[in-house]
Amino acid sequence: MKFTAEQIAGILDGEVVGNPQAEVYKLAKIEEGIEGSLTFLANPKYQQYIYSTQATITIVNKTFEPENTISTTLIKVDDAYQSFSKLLEYYNQVKLMKSGIEEPSVISEGTVYGENLYLGSFCYVGKNVKIGNNVKIYPNTFVGDNVVIGDNTILFAGVRVYSETEIGNGCTIHSGAIIGSDGFGFVPNEEGVYSKVPQIGNVIIEDNVDVGSCTTIDRATLGSTVIKKGVKLDNQIQIAHNVLIGENTVIASQTGVAGSTKIGSNCIIGGQVGIVGHITIGNGVRIQAQSGVGKSIPDGEIIQGSPALGYNDFNKSYVHFRNFPKIVADIDELKQQIKQ
Repeated sequence: MKFTAEQIAGILDGEVVGNPQAEVYKLAKIEEGIEGSLTFLANPKYQQYIYSTQATITIVNKTFEPENTISTTLIKVDDAYQSFSKLLEYYNQVKLMKSGIEEPSVISEGTVYGENLYLGSFCYVGKNVKIGNNVKIYPNTFVGDNVVIGDNTILFAGVRVYSETEIGNGCTIHSGAIIGSDGFGFVPNEEGVYSKVPQIGNVIIEDNVDVGSCTTIDRATLGSTVIKKGVKLDNQIQIAHNVLIGENTVIASQTGVAGSTKIGSNCIIGGQVGIVGHITIGNGVRIQAQSGVGKSIPDGEIIQGSPALGYNDFNKSYVHFRNFPKIVADIDELKQQIKQ
């Protein structure tokens, strides 16, 4: 897919300085630019590279004036970094602009779908599924019975969506994610043999949620596991049954949240955090990476450690922990002096 400088300037409301018909078909860092590539200059410390780059087109701020000869065509904009980000978003939209139903694929009875559906090959869509407009479902994806998928949602290759799941508008579910698998519910008998508790609830994902690759969100035992609008989940996260995650909360990779825990809005949770079940985490909480959370946390707290405690308390305690051998030696010395 090729774009001219003139076309790009039109998208970005920029000014072309150089050849308006110069064409690009790929993106590159300014120091690695080659013929046919598009790059940008926003950070002054990279300015030296604009005189040597072989990139065909470079996006720059309107204030930039070259001090030496350059070979690249310039597109001048108000903010080069924001404009390049806007162009990346536009390019991604164009790249994902697919439609049509590929074969082989299966759409079961009672399913309805909106305009511009893309259904990749080897997909299975169960009974009575409702799919909105401009939905993209990539190859080898499974969608169970009675699932609802909102407008402009993307399911990348290999996603598994179990029955009764509801996914809102503008969501992105990345490859290998599993939505709606059974919660981890088992009850032991007198002999210690475990019997499965049926998991008959569902998963509800609201609008504009991102779910990373190989993340699992379990269905509720009863009721719903709920991911509120604007939540961003990284890769390889485990969300257990009946969990609720509040609006615009962000969770990094390899975090596990046990059953029936409620997490508030606008929280930031680092990687490899473990959170026990049946607790409440307030709004605006920040949990540092590798923390172990074993009790409820009020609004606005910043915590760290395992078991987790207040961030400032953890840092003060850690200083003493590092000096612990010396502290023990000092105590032994004082005990010896007292004894004498």
